[in-house]
Amino acid sequence: MRFRHPDGSIVHLSYCTNVHPAETLDGVRAQLRDHCEPVRRRLGRDRLGIGLWLARDAARALINDPAELRALRAELDSRGLEVVTLNGFPYEGFGADEVKYRVYRPDWTEPERLAHTTDLARLLAALLPDDVTEGTISTLPLAWRTPYATDPGAARTARAALTTLAQRLDALAELTGKSIRIGLEPEPGCTVETTADAIAPLTDVGHERIGICVDTCHLATSFEDPDTALDALTAAGIPVVKSQLSAALHAEHPHLPEVRTALAAFAEPRFLHQTRTLPQALEPTRPGEIPLAAGLRGTDDLDEAVAGSALPDSTPWRAHFHVPLHAPPAPPLTSTLPVLRATLARLVGGPVPLTRHLEVETYTWQALPAELRPRTRTQLADGIAAELTLARDLLVDLGLKELP
Repeated sequence: MRFRHPDGSIVHLSYCTNVHPAETLDGVRAQLRDHCEPVRRRLGRDRLGIGLWLARDAARALINDPAELRALRAELDSRGLEVVTLNGFPYEGFGADEVKYRVYRPDWTEPERLAHTTDLARLLAALLPDDVTEGTISTLPLAWRTPYATDPGAARTARAALTTLAQRLDALAELTGKSIRIGLEPEPGCTVETTADAIAPLTDVGHERIGICVDTCHLATSFEDPDTALDALTAAGIPVVKSQLSAALHAEHPHLPEVRTALAAFAEPRFLHQTRTLPQALEPTRPGEIPLAAGLRGTDDLDEAVAGSALPDSTPWRAHFHVPLHAPPAPPLTSTLPVLRATLARLVGGPVPLTRHLEVETYTWQALPAELRPRTRTQLADGIAAELTLARDLLVDLGLKELP
């Protein structure tokens, strides 16, 4: 979906296909047919943007066979779909029964991450619509915090990999006329947990093609203030390459038994749901708690938080669980949709947009408590269409004009 900003530029809105994880090229084609095109039809649109997730094997198949790449481009066109952004964070196995910590490998200290991201950049340059010259890719925020934090050479290795990537992106732009930019996506528990954590490593890389992807669920989970975060990035000259529109799980009164029971329903075995709180006063570190900066207290997963006394519970908790934008959980829980609204207002509500690529990313539909999960493809398509409708309405309210 395309919108014209008051400054005349085009802002793109898409939804991420990692909600339909496919490891092979045949699987990617199936998701276009079975999911993406039905969502477009529900929205009554001739064209729908998708944030494509290409696992390693699917990406390599396209790199190795130019005819397959041309065929995928043609199929996107025939189904009324367009791609201006890729999700390059998961490498493979995102549809596994248990993803958890696996999603953080390979990281930016491993050559496979550089090779895969280079492949994605080449593919995106070929998949961009003819009238679009810029594409974006979100990626892992360097690494999971361990063992990176204790490896004296990790930061140097990651910086060298990103520098090499930037050089390759320069060469790709010169060859194709398409500018591809990469955004590190801060996530709780990672080396780059917050936007503030991103400033130093990205300053070291010092290249305009490498910036940040602001995921509004992650921003909220770490209790970051959108204005403070975006002001700091602007002051440091760090570009917001793209933003993923998502909402976290919020518990206002985690000390209450009924709140713990409600939270426990969201603890599930597939994905990691890092949980954070921001106590008003310092308290002694508790068993099971992980050390964090900026006053945050946290656990690596939601079940660790709800099971006992690992976290202080006199202040609200937030969990890294992407809940549907249009359907916050029932009381006593809610979502961080207000943080999304505030972030979006700063990103595209000003005289000039800070980013032009927006992506709804609720990949956890099938991880929701059983009574909230879509049971059919039809129900899932209805839910995704409702999320995109909410995002569209927010953009229109900010003064953007929806284009055909």
